[in-house]
Amino acid sequence: MDMRQVNGLRAELAGFVADVFATVPRRDQRSKGDCYLRGLMLDGRRKSIQAMAGRLPDGNEQNLQQFVNQSTWDPVPVRRRIAERMVPLIGPDAWAIDDVSFPKDGKMSVAVAHQYCGALGKQANCQVAVSVHAVTDAASCPLQWRLFVPEGWAHDAVRREKTGIPQEIGHREKWRLALDTLDELATWGLVPPVVVADAGYGQNADFRASLADRGIAYVVAIRSDVTVHPHHAVPVAPPWRGNGRRPQPRYRDKPSSVAALASAHGRQAFTEVTWREGSRGPMRSRFLALRVRPAGVRARRLAQAAATAREGHWDGVLPEVTLLVEWPEEAEAPTDYWLADLPEDTPIAELVRLAKIRWRIEHDYRELKHGLGLDHFEGRSWNGWHHHVTLVTAAHAFLTEQRLSPKARTPVSRSIRYWMPSRAS
Repeated sequence: MDMRQVNGLRAELAGFVADVFATVPRRDQRSKGDCYLRGLMLDGRRKSIQAMAGRLPDGNEQNLQQFVNQSTWDPVPVRRRIAERMVPLIGPDAWAIDDVSFPKDGKMSVAVAHQYCGALGKQANCQVAVSVHAVTDAASCPLQWRLFVPEGWAHDAVRREKTGIPQEIGHREKWRLALDTLDELATWGLVPPVVVADAGYGQNADFRASLADRGIAYVVAIRSDVTVHPHHAVPVAPPWRGNGRRPQPRYRDKPSSVAALASAHGRQAFTEVTWREGSRGPMRSRFLALRVRPAGVRARRLAQAAATAREGHWDGVLPEVTLLVEWPEEAEAPTDYWLADLPEDTPIAELVRLAKIRWRIEHDYRELKHGLGLDHFEGRSWNGWHHHVTLVTAAHAFLTEQRLSPKARTPVSRSIRYWMPSRAS
């Protein structure tokens, strides 16, 4: 946006800031928030504080540095208010769990480490954050963020003190951070209609079981080597000889990989499905949906623990879910796989649409990163990182509201248990 366009939205932005930053105690801090948002939205290749301050007529680099890096305002209530505004507006079909990386030089930026960097597609020095997004094919919005703290930072007292990591924050796996985020959002009255995630999360049996324990439906990607039993397979207990513990029921046949199971059905079993209209025409491919029972040692142990806690015993039956497989016309073999914990009668077109809906957050990440400077933050502190990410989220939410231009009260979404009208709009 150029300066004329930004100035044309000053009144709407002022109302947005007054509502979203209502928990920020001081008026001058809220004013700096307004200024920072305008700097993020204004055209410019770099969205560092120095660069933004130089573009804005009221930009003061020292004031903005203090507001982002040293000020003690709490970003969580701001993100909560953004989520409360955006979920009813977007009316999400799903919540997408993702992680995003921020390449960095040196070792003193908070939580930086040599780890897999999705932005570069290789191991590199970077920060990684886990995020949850409300998403439809028309729009998405980040609802909450968690900065991943690598193991090397867990007991590094020097770097923790210099970057201001709170004492209670330690190393925690990304899939656990995602679940923590869902639990926090639930305390805000926000619940997902369904969770979607890539194989980094979907491959994890603990993650899938934890979603099921919370009553959260999911459609998650998996790798081709995940093993499953057909849905009709039945465990059988070997005869008891009268000595020792009774043997537990077991499935007679070994599980097969989802790749082998899908290929065994043959190309003719796959059906063409169109899931959305792309920039070059309809997006379509060929898919197959099968009912299966995920296998493996971990899946078995989780199923046994859940059944024992619930019923006092386990009959050996593994939970049943839907396996969705894609086999494009031009491919020699199936290419993509998902597990879905949705009702058995869910149409395959709906399964495909949800499996593919993550495209929207990948699209919007381009705006968050390249347009709004999500990865341009040059500070090193815990507070600074969270303040910057919150401000970028606010700028993205404001622009999304302008694009959607609601003219009437927004209907209640499936993702929200309650909705109070906006205090400012």
